Amino acid sequence: MQRQSNSYGELLPDQVDRISSLFDAHLDLLADVRELYRDRAVLEREYATKLKQLAKKATEKKNKNGLSLVVGDNPTKACTESMNQQNTLNHAYSEILSSMSTSAQDHINLAEALSSQITESLKAVERRNDDYKKKQMQFYHTILAGRDKIYAGRIKSKQKYDADCAEVEAHRQKQSVHDRHAERSARQYDLQRLDMLNSKNVYIISTATANSVKTKFYTEDLPSLEDSFQELQTRLVMDFVGVVTEAQNIQLSHQDILKNRLATVSAALIEVQPDKDQGLFIESNIRPFSLPDDWVFEPCSNHYDTGDVCIDSAPRVFLQNKLARSRAKLRELNPALGKNRADAEKYRVMLTACATNNTPGDMGDAMNSYLDAAHEVTALSTSACVLNSEINTIADALGGDEGGSSPHVFKSSAFSIPTTCGYCKVSIWGLSKQGKTCKSCGLSVHSKCELNVPAECSNVHGNYKASEILQSPSSAVSISESRSSVSTSSRETSTPSPSSVPHNISPHVEEVNRLARAIFDFAASSSFELNVTEGAVVRVLEEDDGSGWVKVADSEGEKGLVPASYLEDAGGLPLEKSEPSQQNSQQGSGIYARALYDYRAQEPEELTIHEGDFVELSSGTNGGQNYADGWWEGIQVV
Repeated sequence: MQRQSNSYGELLPDQVDRISSLFDAHLDLLADVRELYRDRAVLEREYATKLKQLAKKATEKKNKNGLSLVVGDNPTKACTESMNQQNTLNHAYSEILSSMSTSAQDHINLAEALSSQITESLKAVERRNDDYKKKQMQFYHTILAGRDKIYAGRIKSKQKYDADCAEVEAHRQKQSVHDRHAERSARQYDLQRLDMLNSKNVYIISTATANSVKTKFYTEDLPSLEDSFQELQTRLVMDFVGVVTEAQNIQLSHQDILKNRLATVSAALIEVQPDKDQGLFIESNIRPFSLPDDWVFEPCSNHYDTGDVCIDSAPRVFLQNKLARSRAKLRELNPALGKNRADAEKYRVMLTACATNNTPGDMGDAMNSYLDAAHEVTALSTSACVLNSEINTIADALGGDEGGSSPHVFKSSAFSIPTTCGYCKVSIWGLSKQGKTCKSCGLSVHSKCELNVPAECSNVHGNYKASEILQSPSSAVSISESRSSVSTSSRETSTPSPSSVPHNISPHVEEVNRLARAIFDFAASSSFELNVTEGAVVRVLEEDDGSGWVKVADSEGEKGLVPASYLEDAGGLPLEKSEPSQQNSQQGSGIYARALYDYRAQEPEELTIHEGDFVELSSGTNGGQNYADGWWEGIQVV
């Protein structure tokens, strides 16, 4: 719609309710005028006496409601009689009443014309504009609810962040170096801390989003809605003027005696200027207004933190994945937003054409179509504002580090057997799609862990590597007689080449039919499955292809399927008939690590090593890389 010189959206910010009241006053006026002409048609049959009484009644109504028509309800500036006279619509209505009070004669044809042409037209205009007003107010409450929902989301994310901070502190206080479950407690603390950092980032993002939506609400949505109201009010007034002008023409054609008085009324109607009347309304209702203050990050009362987005390793991956997802959504949204804006412009042009051709029926359809398109544009632009705010906030925090270029393509999955999450190493279980599985590589994770997985998909089914983001940083080495534990922050895993050990070390270990150990008893239920007992070592013939089953062979050569979640890697243990639990835990695995830094032993069980030294990792379920979080166990190579 074409913006008028005195714009409600620019000059009366956040006054939708008052503008709606003004629109109601205009609708009330329309109803009064319609009632007026209907009663006049009846009274015309009773001639002059009844007509004078009607004019008097209408004058009293006008005097009672004239203030709300001119300056609205509760104006900031006192309304005077001169201001009432300055209102062109009020002046025109006064001329109508004056003409009626001096008219004492009419006949039945005029009464029938007034009933069939004037009152019904006014009723149609009133009904149509009342529908417009209801639609606008419904949309106003919709965008208000959408804004409040985003505000509530910010508050909810704040509460979640506070709760996670409290949980982190509780886990930290529970930790004890002498606790036999210290490793599990430490991991639980790391997981809880990661949840807290993610909650913090979500809280910061939701705060930025709420600020963006708030600014858009007060600078775009409300002004646009108020301008739409203003345009509807203008068209309502002009429709009213058109119908009343037609009534005057009917009277002029039927009563020559009233021509002089009716000409005065017509002249007053021609002088009706909605823009001037709206300017008077604006002048009487200008109030000081400023945008509400922006929200800022509020640290938790029991956990000190700053307002900066956390970009540590694990939270960075979460942010990178969320950034990619937001950009994908924005790419999908932009075409729809462009289409709706084009539709809104098309209907605006159609409205202008209908107004020029004076076709009320077509204008009603065009107005409904325009309002629907404008409302859709507002909703989509709000979504785009949210996505752009998320993208800008995350991109600024990442500083160009947007992660890997091969993201996983996760789909919801149900797991009929216990399956270990490829990220947090906790079992996934449930038939109600409690996890996600990558379509490309088959990696399975919890739904909550999806955004924490780095975008490093191999695009080869069954070929993926476990996440190392949750491993605690450390820099120490431990040794007990012939065994040692090496800090994961100062080594590179490698295997010695056949020609030179340990001087030339290859960076990877080639595994052929790797060994695995059963961590639970499994009883075969079909000829395709294999019975295994807890602790038995089997040889893996076919890896899990995403079905949750692994084909293995036992020490007797029997082959069959075993659930993948029932097995763990057995390292370099030989496949023997003896009980695997009796294997020497101090045996070397054949896998070597090279020290990246010098380290001096701090405890009797630790090992002093120098940069470039090699350590052979020990085998066993509690040896090698499985010794402890941040520590590896190994045998020093002389």
